[in-house]
Amino acid sequence: MFTGIISDIGTITKAQQDGDLRLEIAYSFAPETIKLGDSIACNGVCLTVIECGVWSVECEENLSSVIHHPSSYFAVQLSAETVSCTASSQWQVGKKVNLERALKMGDTLDGHIVSGHVDGIATIEMVEKSGDSNIITLTSPTAIAKFIAGKGSVTLDGIALTVNKVEGDKFWINIIPHTWENTTLSTRKSGDKLNLEIDMLARYVARLMEK
Repeated sequence: MFTGIISDIGTITKAQQDGDLRLEIAYSFAPETIKLGDSIACNGVCLTVIECGVWSVECEENLSSVIHHPSSYFAVQLSAETVSCTASSQWQVGKKVNLERALKMGDTLDGHIVSGHVDGIATIEMVEKSGDSNIITLTSPTAIAKFIAGKGSVTLDGIALTVNKVEGDKFWINIIPHTWENTTLSTRKSGDKLNLEIDMLARYVARLMEK
């Protein structure tokens, strides 16, 4: 389980399609806090650590402008199902990914309950400045639009966010400067795809209403 509070931005340093897609992601967490078998949300997708190591920029000249110092990395595998259900363009060498380690007993729940299971892909329609914040207009898949409500919660690329308003398949999110600067949202533009997870409570309420 996760909270949608991003604690690091990693960089994909290697992507290898050999059966499943294998990624190596450089990170700046304290290395001792990552171990084999850990669950880490990568852009909102719960993935299992299958390898840990130390990566150096000298090994990949094309990444010298992305990472400027030796860094620890962890490796994960994505099944074909996971790739097909997420914004696949994000799983490329050099791409930045929002990272969050799994909750531990005693941790504070600062965001909302996030499972790390992507429900669909949202598309950015517009990004516009509003005071110090940024407002993002998005379109959700029609099948899950009913689960998104004004003042409710959604997770976009692993980030816990509050919905400003909803009109049909469209919804609006206000991004405060801290979130803008400490996640990958500042690099996003119109047409980009984001991993969308609906609020867990909304999912169960809708299921009960069907009965």
